[in-house]
Amino acid sequence: MHKRILLGLAIVLLNLSGCATFDLSREPAPARVSRVDSPCGQWLAAVDGAVSRAGVKDAAAYPVPGFPYLRVDRFTASFARQAPGNDALFAAWTRAARALDREGRAVELRNLPAAALAGIAAGSSAAAASRYESCADQLMIADLADPALRQLAAANARVPDDYNDFNRVVGLYPLVRPIFAAGVARWHEEAVEAFRRYEKNPRSATPVTRYAPRQEKPLSQSEAAAMLAQAPRDALGRVVPASRELERLFEAYAPVFEVESGGTFDALGALEWRDEPHPSVATARPVVYRRIAYTRYGAEVLPQLVYTAWFPERPRESAADILAGKLDGLVFRVTLARDGSPLVFDSIHPCGCYHMFFPTARLRELPSPRPGDEWSFVPASAPSAAGAQRIVLHLQSRTHYLTGISAEAERAGVEYALEDEDSLRSLQLPDGGYRSIYAADGLVTGSERPERWLFWPMGVPSAGTMRQWGHAATAFLGRRHFDDADLIERRFAPVQ
Repeated sequence: MHKRILLGLAIVLLNLSGCATFDLSREPAPARVSRVDSPCGQWLAAVDGAVSRAGVKDAAAYPVPGFPYLRVDRFTASFARQAPGNDALFAAWTRAARALDREGRAVELRNLPAAALAGIAAGSSAAAASRYESCADQLMIADLADPALRQLAAANARVPDDYNDFNRVVGLYPLVRPIFAAGVARWHEEAVEAFRRYEKNPRSATPVTRYAPRQEKPLSQSEAAAMLAQAPRDALGRVVPASRELERLFEAYAPVFEVESGGTFDALGALEWRDEPHPSVATARPVVYRRIAYTRYGAEVLPQLVYTAWFPERPRESAADILAGKLDGLVFRVTLARDGSPLVFDSIHPCGCYHMFFPTARLRELPSPRPGDEWSFVPASAPSAAGAQRIVLHLQSRTHYLTGISAEAERAGVEYALEDEDSLRSLQLPDGGYRSIYAADGLVTGSERPERWLFWPMGVPSAGTMRQWGHAATAFLGRRHFDDADLIERRFAPVQ
């Protein structure tokens, strides 16, 4: 009874608050396919069961209910409504969704313990992958020949947001929101002041380690534009450069990390499994992980180059430090315009925290449609990198806060390697098996922060915990995801 009273009170408070950033309404549950299960359907269900029992479910993309050969991310899902009305677009959309499922299943099969794999494919991941291709083809051909099932597949292709509405209701979100809003405002002020201090005096009192990508002549803007213009695009509008051209793009825009070095916790490194229940950072091997992503901007689909640096931990400042814990890092994203030049930079930590935007002079910031929401925090404009200059990111010791961004000429530093971020979905174990650094919920076990016990009314699951791409909720006030397909478009407009 007390729970019902509390829930009723919360609903009343939400209605009275006029808080447009919170919506108790829920979309109806996705409709299910009513066909009789086929042998292939049963086998894929058995694979899913084995994956679930072993705890190796990959959360990079969301399975489309009723269609066990399709998964979507936020970008792919953004085409779902318009796809069924256009045969070419629908074919491209299903290929993209099928590719996401194929990638996810390959990761899951590789990470399955040998005993579990033996139960579904005689112990061979190659045999399981071959059977998956055959079964997925059979089911997709049969299902998507039916116009009603095409519509159903598109209707079911929704990615749930990474907010827990129940926590917001029980935590009386409208009442506690002003308290958290004050904390967010205080962080904004501190961050802006840190950027101002850096601009006035770039020198740090703490020794600085400079991590730089391999030094070679970077692409000029005209070369990048020519490369992007010549690269093929798929029917979703994504540029698909050849692997070597893509690597050249990553190398051209890879940032320099200048990190105040107060201890080993500030050393950049590669993630690996040791004889511990959580992943560790090997600081003897500096690595920055990279991925390509895409955003919709008007009629365009723009490529995004994403770079992630990892550190062993955020050490405690005191016994009462609720933000400290194992693993820390910085994610830096470069959104490229069609002409190959940067349009906007933005960054978060791998927990989804501390989202900052750095627009170039080509963009102007748009106001929030919901005043009070965390919308587009801009502590500084993007620097203009010309010629052989690179973007340099200046990070604070211990917290790894981004406190400055500049453009500087190439010069020597500790060289880091660029590696595919998807490799973290299946890293080798000391005993020879494989395991993702991410749990089935997309969180990195062992990186939890004490702050989660304080911030839970904001609806972000396990606030402060490191998380997988696609699971970074970046706002306590309102709703925002780092991979929202329209994130940039809604916040910045071209300067006329």
